[in-house]
Amino acid sequence: MVISGEVKGDVIVNPLPPLALVPHLPSPPRDFTGRGKELQDLLAGFDRGATITGLRGMGGIGKTALAYALAEKLIERYPDGQILVELRGTDPVPMTPTEAMARIFRAYHPEFKPPESEAELANIYHSLLHEMHALLLLDNAADDRQVRPLLPPQSCGVVVTSRRKFSLPGLVPMDLDVLRTDKAVELLLKLWKPGAPPSADGLGDTDLLEIARLCGLLLLALRAAGSMLANSPDLSPAQYARDLQDEQKRLELIGKEGVDLDVESSFGLSYSRLKPETAAVFRILSLFPAGFDAAAEEFVCQDEGHRILGELVRWSLVEYQLPEEENEGRYHLHDLVRIFAAIRLQAGEMMQAEQRHAEHFRNMLSLYDERYKVGGQNVLTGLGRFDLEWANIRAGQAWAEENMEENSLAAELCMSYPNAGVYVLDLRLHPKEMIAWLESGVEAARRSKDRSMEGVHLGNLGIAHRNLGDARKAIEYYDQALAIDREIGDQRGEGADLGNLGLAYADLGEPVKAIDYFEQTLKIAREIGDRSSEAIACWNLGLDYEKTGDLQRAIDLMKVFVEFERKIGHVDAEKYAKYLENLRARIEMK
Repeated sequence: MVISGEVKGDVIVNPLPPLALVPHLPSPPRDFTGRGKELQDLLAGFDRGATITGLRGMGGIGKTALAYALAEKLIERYPDGQILVELRGTDPVPMTPTEAMARIFRAYHPEFKPPESEAELANIYHSLLHEMHALLLLDNAADDRQVRPLLPPQSCGVVVTSRRKFSLPGLVPMDLDVLRTDKAVELLLKLWKPGAPPSADGLGDTDLLEIARLCGLLLLALRAAGSMLANSPDLSPAQYARDLQDEQKRLELIGKEGVDLDVESSFGLSYSRLKPETAAVFRILSLFPAGFDAAAEEFVCQDEGHRILGELVRWSLVEYQLPEEENEGRYHLHDLVRIFAAIRLQAGEMMQAEQRHAEHFRNMLSLYDERYKVGGQNVLTGLGRFDLEWANIRAGQAWAEENMEENSLAAELCMSYPNAGVYVLDLRLHPKEMIAWLESGVEAARRSKDRSMEGVHLGNLGIAHRNLGDARKAIEYYDQALAIDREIGDQRGEGADLGNLGLAYADLGEPVKAIDYFEQTLKIAREIGDRSSEAIACWNLGLDYEKTGDLQRAIDLMKVFVEFERKIGHVDAEKYAKYLENLRARIEMK
């Protein structure tokens, strides 16, 4: 349970944490092919002063790969960093502008907790980017309403990718077409026989030319086709071209299944060549809503040593991003490939895999929270890993919440998610979203008949409502938590509840009531030997005695807190000491 550890008063300052390392975008694919002219035109636009570029085109055409290549060329122009924001424009619930602002802000200040007001966040966001020279890649945008609030000052650059056409102030659009035929054949040859010299005009192999045509010259389909040839020594280009043509005719008869016909047929043939266990892992990977690491895949897909995952990378069914610095490499499925795999996911394997997914990311959330609590560099490590896996964590909690009525493990997971990451979630979730998680946690705890966790979530619901400025609502939850903790004999929880009640009544301008609750907190802290809670209770008591005019009593109590902070070497100890000196000065002036 989050205890009443907040110290109020003008003495406490929460300065913006120092800048994190300069962020960079992933490198473009090693076999990046066929966009030389477009890349030159984009760079020329930046040379002429353009700062907002829009890459538009159908899914799978290579917009993001071109954006990565462009960003690599612009590194020196934007020395303050490059930031990727995946806007999820084709998802049922795209990322909101507020979420995107917070993500961009955290690239520089991972420990900063965004304000609750969207207007205030927008002001902070634009202040951060003022006079900075950074490049934002807003990938897979839904529309202009999603992007417009994110547009930075002129000193920054923006690259927007989208499947839709829309206008923005200062936007220089580029509509991407499929690859030129010779470049498509060149890419196929690179993938099929790496190192083989292309023909003079790139069109020397009529079978590859036919495959390129049947792939619609679409980058995503071409990658699947080239990998298919590379992984199937018994398959000639001529036979593959015939198979691809037959598959397209079949699909035309039955209709598409949610993705482009060229992609559907190309990936369909690759999928048909997979071993049953490989195909099963591929289907399960569709449950990951975003990128993932090897450890997650091993647990969720039960793929020891991620052997099958490596095979799927070779087939170009899964994309792999090389690690940068100390980070691990990441895997992901193109959204069209995810749709392709999800359609084939079987009901029996889905429930068990979703359960493993939710369990794994609950465990990871707990691990990131523990790292954060260690302090030092671990704070940034814990927050960084949380941000990287946030889409997976959110999906895991949503599955647990949705299935807790029928599944006892889902109820246990739903109950444990909010508390597993209580510290990092406090920094990352808006109080309203935290309230939704906690309300589900309370329901799950009641289903599981776990009174202790029920009390924990009720207490934290009080904290969330207090963070929204509703002290009265907070008190209702604190009272419920207090009743449970007294019932089950949890003194530490009881002390936290009492302290939180004290803070709530202090917010309401009732210092006498607050003092009563803090006195009870102090008594319990001394009984159980909790020096930290004792010190915090003394400080909070001191603040309320100050409000009643009893400055000497306030000083005596606050001194306990300052001595404790100095003893543990807290960085803000002298700020608290300065506040104490000011109180002493006020007494001397009387």
